[in-house]
Amino acid sequence: MGNKTSSKPLLSPKRLERQFSDYKPLYSEAEALIEANRCINCYDAPCISACPTGIDIPAFIKKIATGNIIGSAKVIFEANMLGYSTGRVCPVEELCVGVCVYNDLNSSPIQIGRLQHYAAKKAMEIEENTGKKLFTRSNRKSDKKVALIGAGPASLACAAYLALDGVEAVIFEKDTLPGGLNTTAVAPYKIQTEASIEEVNWILRHGVELKTGVEIGKDIALEKLIDEYEAVFIGIGLGTGKRLELKGNDIAAVWRATDLIRKIKNDPDFSLPDELNTVLIIGGGNTAIDISRELAMLGVKDVRLLYRRSRKEMPGYEHEMVEASRYGVRLVEHVTPLEIIRNGEQIKALKVKSTISNDIFDLPCDWVVEAVGQLKHVSKISPEIEVDDQGRVMVDAKTRRTSNPKVYAGGDCINGGKEVVNAAQDGREAAFDILRNLGISPSLHGEKYFKSFVSENKNQGFI
Repeated sequence: MGNKTSSKPLLSPKRLERQFSDYKPLYSEAEALIEANRCINCYDAPCISACPTGIDIPAFIKKIATGNIIGSAKVIFEANMLGYSTGRVCPVEELCVGVCVYNDLNSSPIQIGRLQHYAAKKAMEIEENTGKKLFTRSNRKSDKKVALIGAGPASLACAAYLALDGVEAVIFEKDTLPGGLNTTAVAPYKIQTEASIEEVNWILRHGVELKTGVEIGKDIALEKLIDEYEAVFIGIGLGTGKRLELKGNDIAAVWRATDLIRKIKNDPDFSLPDELNTVLIIGGGNTAIDISRELAMLGVKDVRLLYRRSRKEMPGYEHEMVEASRYGVRLVEHVTPLEIIRNGEQIKALKVKSTISNDIFDLPCDWVVEAVGQLKHVSKISPEIEVDDQGRVMVDAKTRRTSNPKVYAGGDCINGGKEVVNAAQDGREAAFDILRNLGISPSLHGEKYFKSFVSENKNQGFI
């Protein structure tokens, strides 16, 4: 399939990742202070409205500027218990940073995600080194128990808020590693597994119990949890990656994107073969872009994204595609895959068809990666939980309650696959409704900082 450009085995992903600087490295104290002092603390700040969890961004940045790291982290975590990981993986260019007023002034916007990462990380380190907790668990005696299915962002956020108010929160996770997408499916250049587990451990220290290796519907029935717990939260995310009905794709050289990301992140013995020169990724979403960039960073010479429509029509974020292009990823527009041309277990080429001219041609390659979405699998847990025609759990928009009044849900299983920050918001809203139904007034809510901020400065444009 053409000339080989690699004569040496590629380094294992783990070794290569450790040689890369973080693509959004943690600020030093001096860097954080300089960036925080750039913020003009807008009244009615647009960045707050752009954040799904409503973090009072000017407030936490102002506290960094005054050296109050603990206070800054409290503002973040009150609104978003996944504040550490979301500071790393959030598409801030599409959210808070994207609406920063500096964009209208033709100036660099405030790097909100990096400041959030800095405050959360430093506060967690202070807590670990001193034993002094950011939040103290409620002293109220409670015999109430809530079960949470899946140890991803939505369940972790929900469990943290419940535990801090004295409710026994027990998470059931079928895998050995908790953390959901952050641990298994977000590209390593954005967040390493170790960082995800660090956040999980921080949440567990608030009194949350975790049981791994337990699959609901197989090891224990959902109905049993409903009977034994005051409430149940479903945060199981999505299922395995979808497979295309593509002739010849039943070999090891054809990957599902989520499987490959998980392999790269969590298998220390995995390495890319030295003959791997060309990888074709089918899809135009953020997972497709993530794996393409990851492979390019790991040394694959020729990485191409194949999408059936135009670049403007890609569901993936444009800023992510721009960054991937800087690493050499190329986009092939207006093509659809037809067949994998094989020689035994090896791929010779991917046969594709132009969606404009209808021409059919072969693209030589070594691997093919399918990044075309994930399956929904809530029905495997219980057929009684109402889902829509796309397989998403139907919930009340305010409370995240399902068709069963004792069962709540959040994260990708209700939205079909959004961001970690959306899952964190779902977990928080569900936790607050569960607490209220148990007769407990939630002690943490990010609104109080925002309310005091507006009240103190209602007559000023800036502070």
